[in-house]
Amino acid sequence: MTNAGFRVVIPARYASTRFPGKALAELDGRPMIRHVYDRACASGAEQVVIATDDRRIAEVAAGFGAEAIMTRAEHRSGTDRVAEVVERLGWDQDGIVVNVQGDAPLIPGTSIDAVAILLAQHVDASLATLCTALVDRADAANPNIVKVVFDRDGRALYFSRAPIPAVAHGAEAPEKFWRHVGIYAYRCSALLRLARLPECALEQSEKLEQLRALWHGMEIRVSVTDESLGPDIDTPGDLAAAERFIAQGRSR
Repeated sequence: MTNAGFRVVIPARYASTRFPGKALAELDGRPMIRHVYDRACASGAEQVVIATDDRRIAEVAAGFGAEAIMTRAEHRSGTDRVAEVVERLGWDQDGIVVNVQGDAPLIPGTSIDAVAILLAQHVDASLATLCTALVDRADAANPNIVKVVFDRDGRALYFSRAPIPAVAHGAEAPEKFWRHVGIYAYRCSALLRLARLPECALEQSEKLEQLRALWHGMEIRVSVTDESLGPDIDTPGDLAAAERFIAQGRSR
């Protein structure tokens, strides 16, 4: 539990390019969206909302007792979907909302707490997020795994699908590459501002919406987590990896 009051929104759309319908794909006998919802409810969140644009997801969510809100289909990103919920429900502009991705069924509730606390501790920050050291350094070259670099005080410098930092002119490789954990805490006012801003060139190139925030000078705080984190689900192969992760007893 945490003394940083916050809410959680889980954006979940059906029409994923690489894995259509993944929110309803079965994982360990339950739809993936149920896993994400249960993890969010295990955190200290005051309220957990599923935001979707598909009646099938809303109906499944209602079936296990979740609060589900139908949002517009034309949103560019999960961030924009979360912003619609914040605006429609009239949440306090100074409040904190955590975006727990609908394809992160193994995120620990304590990590959700941690990102909310991180933002609460840094009053000048607009967003907060988490990272973890890559176990397999070869994953640094995997474009499906987002990497992050940050300054000595934990402010994000850049996010990329490419290996960062790059190794140039015979220099030694860095001691660690940092995998970005796709969970964000926002101040509601900053989230609404971000959703109104146009996409930037970096965001369009990398297909990473957090680069829009950096482009427009918004501070993102990053904290390292040592928790056991399973894979996010981008492809059917990731779903199989998540099944193995659970079977090995590494999911908490």
